[in-house]
Amino acid sequence: MKTFLLSLVLAALIFNPSLSLEAATLSNYEAAEGNALHVTEPAAPLTLKAALELAYGANAALSTARRELEAVDGSILQAGLRPNPRVEALIEDPRPANRLTAIYVNQPLELGGKRPARIAAAERRRDVVSAELNTVRAEIRAAVMVAFFDVLVAQERLLLTQGLVELSQRATTAASRRVTAGKVSPVEETKARVAEASVRVELSQAATNLKMARQRLTAIWGNATPRFERAEGKVEALPALPALKDLTARLANSPGLARAQLEVNRRQALVEVERSLRIPDVTLSLGGRRNVDINQALLGVSLPIPIFNRNQGNILEALRRTDKARDELSGTEIRLNNEIAQALERLDVARQEIEILQREILPGAQSAYDAASKGFLMGKFSFLEVLDAQRTLFQAKSQYLRALAEAHRSAAEIERVLGEAPDNSTL
Repeated sequence: MKTFLLSLVLAALIFNPSLSLEAATLSNYEAAEGNALHVTEPAAPLTLKAALELAYGANAALSTARRELEAVDGSILQAGLRPNPRVEALIEDPRPANRLTAIYVNQPLELGGKRPARIAAAERRRDVVSAELNTVRAEIRAAVMVAFFDVLVAQERLLLTQGLVELSQRATTAASRRVTAGKVSPVEETKARVAEASVRVELSQAATNLKMARQRLTAIWGNATPRFERAEGKVEALPALPALKDLTARLANSPGLARAQLEVNRRQALVEVERSLRIPDVTLSLGGRRNVDINQALLGVSLPIPIFNRNQGNILEALRRTDKARDELSGTEIRLNNEIAQALERLDVARQEIEILQREILPGAQSAYDAASKGFLMGKFSFLEVLDAQRTLFQAKSQYLRALAEAHRSAAEIERVLGEAPDNSTL
């Protein structure tokens, strides 16, 4: 009898399919362990598409979200496992003449649909984590778009300031010649040199801003030292202005709203888990007892009586947390609608500002500067008037670049909220 029971236990341990599945799964996880993220962009012009690919492949937050999704697979595996059998041994009266030996194998049997409920709850959790991954992906995409266009704008601002330095140098040279010719006071040359020095300070600031913008972009994929030559794109290509009703229709499939809805589903699945725990489990016992001359087979059943504890407290908590998840879903929908409306309004204002700048302000400022420069060379205007016209032109172009940056930032915010259909090849 002992040999039979021992063989039964060993067979249950050896031929349990969950053990081989668990070993294979853990082996795969251990093989993947230690793959560190390290990506450096090539020393070449960088496009928005290339920047997005780098971020999708090496962003730390996105990698963390992927790891969480992989970890949830373990909870699904665990939820599907059945309870382990338990072996009990009993020896009464160790004297050989009166010795009584008993061995039992106890196997709990889950009732009430506990195992399917656990599996369903674990799968709903995986759905939530998958939605969180899509949310992080949308946030990374928006961050790359904002950082990339910030680099484009910083590059244009540096070129603008460099052009302004050249204009200031020519103005200083012209003022110096006129002073030498005795046509203007030396004060005019002093003003020109002060203006040139001021523009050089702005050039240094523009170079620093570009350096910081480049670092912010490459930091998204973990590179602290940018290597790319320049960002390659059309900063003046304005994003489209969609209708609010179209954006609201797309909001139903947004990652943030999907995550809130899936959390409601997960909470409902957890309610079913708690309800299944109201049904007590049955434990079957199979064994044998032997004394000096007699061998006896033993068969037993154990069943708790649910008189006091019917898991009513946990069921109530799960129900209230489901209600909370529904309230959070409503709040998320309101918040996302508000974020989209505000971003769309900012985009509309930026586009209107850009249109006015392109149509009226920039041509007028350029014309005024050209006229003032020619008049100064002909002795009709003072250098102060040239300086004022130069400053007005520079401010108009700077305002134009700020409006472009705001337009792209607002468009990126809309994309962040609405998200995009995930590309499994890049996940």
